[in-house]
Amino acid sequence: MLTQNTCTTVWNNSLQTIKANIPNQSYKTWFEPISALKLEGNVLTVQVPSLFFYEWLEEHYVGLLRKTVKQQLGEEGRLEYNIVVDKSPGSISPYPAVNQGTSHNTTQKAQGSSAQITQAKDLKNPFTVPGLKRLNVDPQLNQNYTLENYIEGDCNRLARSAGFAVAAKPGATSFNPLMIYGAVGLGKTHLAQAIGNEIKRTLPEKLVIYVSCEKFCQQFVESLKNNSINDFVNFYQAMDVIIMDDVHNFAGKEKTQDIFFHIFNHLHQSGKQIIITSDKAPKDLSGLEERLLSRFKWGLSADLQIPELETRIAILKKKMSDDGIELPAEVVEYVANHIDNNIRELEGAMVSLIAQSTLNNKQIDLPLAKSMLKNFIKNSTKEISMDYIQKVVCEYFDVAAELVKSPTRKREVVQARQISMYLSKSLTKSSLKSIGAFYGGRDHSTVIYACQTVDDLIQTDKKFKTYVADIEKKLKMS
Repeated sequence: MLTQNTCTTVWNNSLQTIKANIPNQSYKTWFEPISALKLEGNVLTVQVPSLFFYEWLEEHYVGLLRKTVKQQLGEEGRLEYNIVVDKSPGSISPYPAVNQGTSHNTTQKAQGSSAQITQAKDLKNPFTVPGLKRLNVDPQLNQNYTLENYIEGDCNRLARSAGFAVAAKPGATSFNPLMIYGAVGLGKTHLAQAIGNEIKRTLPEKLVIYVSCEKFCQQFVESLKNNSINDFVNFYQAMDVIIMDDVHNFAGKEKTQDIFFHIFNHLHQSGKQIIITSDKAPKDLSGLEERLLSRFKWGLSADLQIPELETRIAILKKKMSDDGIELPAEVVEYVANHIDNNIRELEGAMVSLIAQSTLNNKQIDLPLAKSMLKNFIKNSTKEISMDYIQKVVCEYFDVAAELVKSPTRKREVVQARQISMYLSKSLTKSSLKSIGAFYGGRDHSTVIYACQTVDDLIQTDKKFKTYVADIEKKLKMS
């Protein structure tokens, strides 16, 4: 018990340092799933959920991990990984512990089946009308969804990068299955289908199928009614790539989960690619069998976050470019600022704005955008700007606004600057990069440090906490 408490304490202390030095999304993706196993002397052993996790950590965070562990255990401190890989039904086999800095590679050979591919042409296709013979499998993909028009940002960089890797080598990467999850309207279906389109473009001989979970369930019920369950299963097992959308809809459907479980196993063991989407991470899904959830965790789970302002603007500009439309920059920024939680609504607002302009023969300007957006924004409140935050903070501490953006290190100015950055992060939709640029051209790491400093002082200094609370009250009452 003592060893466990000690190793947990060391790892938790390390996580605090790591969290302060990397973006929150990266921390949640790469460090929250890690657990401390044991501490022997100056060697800390942690468990990571897959070989891919180990490889990614070694490639992107080895310096930070080494430095952090040495801070906790001294110059001789070392980190070892215990890698868990679940490959066969019902079994979990850990790799031996891996010393940080040493390479550890495994190769899982993807075994293709040309016989199955040939046979698929004669299988009953659940997407065809009964009685019609179909020689080729229709992938059921929307050709407008491509990786090129899927705009990259901090909100989706991991998922998009994984999508490119899967499209280049379906079934032959550590991202199998690739699970893409996130709230409604953040682009899960777009990305999943874009991967399928890219595979068909570069590897046209591959059998790719996209199906929603709801459609799959309907097909399964029909196959039971028609006594054609074998045709149904054989069809999906013959695919090279299966893209299953909205797997959370399997909840409560035990028989359908069971059939998908067997299809999943067959495809995975044959080196075929599985791509799934969901509104939640595997650990947060309810109503699904544990054995199915376990398989969803075999590969990579990549989440899609709400896009930051810069990404929202880029999405709108891309859509305008594709449609051959030019809009004033202030209109684009206004729309991107006020619709911040759903890409689908964002694009819908732009379409509505263009339609209003065309049907009413009006020029698209800021007043028209403000009028039109009333239909898209519920319970809208007055937006608090960084300018206004800076003004209120400077008045509160009687500090000149220009000094907050200057290089000066005077205590009262630094305090005003850090509180301004902290409130800008919590009360506006601005990114860390934008906040840093506003307050004197500083980088995002300065903003992270400022926010952490203010957070710490709020916890430990009652007088300082009162300052921040008073300023927040003034801002929200305005």
